[in-house]
Amino acid sequence: MNHFKTYMLLAGLTALFMGAGYLIGGPTGMLIALAFALALNAFSYWNADKIVLRTYGAQEVDESHPEPLIRNYVVDVVEMAVKAGLPRPRVTVIHSDQPNAFATGRDPAHAAVAATTGLLQLLTRDEIRGVMAHELAHVKNRDTLTMTVTATIAGAISALANFAFFFGGSRDEDGNSNGIGGMIGAIAIAILAPIAAMLVQMAISRAREYEADRIGAQIGGDPEALARALEKIEAYARGGYVNYDAERNPATAHMFIINPLNGKGADNLFSTHPATHNRVEALMRLGVGQGTQRAAVPVSEPAVRPISGGRDLGPWG
Repeated sequence: MNHFKTYMLLAGLTALFMGAGYLIGGPTGMLIALAFALALNAFSYWNADKIVLRTYGAQEVDESHPEPLIRNYVVDVVEMAVKAGLPRPRVTVIHSDQPNAFATGRDPAHAAVAATTGLLQLLTRDEIRGVMAHELAHVKNRDTLTMTVTATIAGAISALANFAFFFGGSRDEDGNSNGIGGMIGAIAIAILAPIAAMLVQMAISRAREYEADRIGAQIGGDPEALARALEKIEAYARGGYVNYDAERNPATAHMFIINPLNGKGADNLFSTHPATHNRVEALMRLGVGQGTQRAAVPVSEPAVRPISGGRDLGPWG
């Protein structure tokens, strides 16, 4: 099903580019747009995960890392991957004060998980395990292909809108400018393309997050730890811990476990994530069923020891 969604997204991107190419440059523009879209589709399928990791400066780490917080993080991810019957993913760290995490990769054999330094500093070990179990659930459910390709598609659609706005003006078959009609088409693309990008993200986000919470609770074995983690991440993200890379690349926001961009978490038409309190309630019901007892989420910021070394967090591979 996720592969089908991805193919539909790629087909939609191709159609959108062809339509925009026609509005901007007539039949010739449509052919150029088709060639560009096909190339982008192929490139996205094979390289979108690398683009996302590079965008966030993710650095791969392993069990030999000198920082205990990172060593524990790697050990826990590898242990839970084995429990979930998954190949060992690449384990990466992103230098950001905002606690957050995501998974990427076109299939489980090419998967990578990423956690921010803020996540490792501000959450307890069992809460970090809960978050990374959620990300491994995305890998297990093969969500990561759709998530990662969608990030690339949404970015391309935004770029298309900008291009159409600044260079709009379609031409007829004789190469003559269509004038006002072409400009109207370009403005329509500039308005509608970002909306299309948002709808593409919404279409794959909310049900997927609930399912990853459920499977992640099984992998991690502690649904209430994940519930506490979600509440903490939401509070820190809304309380001034800014993810600057995410702000510069909003098309990737749907990949994170909690939306890194804004504080509007309601289940409404314009949300890329389910409301956090709804996710917590669902996890609490799982916890009651498993007989676990919830610990209180601290209101004040916990005392943490900063991870040393800035972005120099470890070697690739």
